[in-house]
Amino acid sequence: KHEFSVDMTCEGCSNAVSRVLNKLGGVEFDIDLPNKKVCINSEHTVDLLLETLQKTGKAVSYLGPK
Repeated sequence: KHEFSVDMTCEGCSNAVSRVLNKLGGVEFDIDLPNKKVCINSEHTVDLLLETLQKTGKAVSYLGPK
């Protein structure tokens, strides 16, 4: 499980995050909009997950394993 900080301000932002992660496949995730965090459970590398989240155009940073 990995935790990322994503600069999400609204439902549209969290939908964008859901969209790119669902497209990637092989991921289970929870989006915590109020705290601007995304927790991802996946076999993918942190780099790939970061790259995928950056496709939303939001500021993204890796917080660490959870």
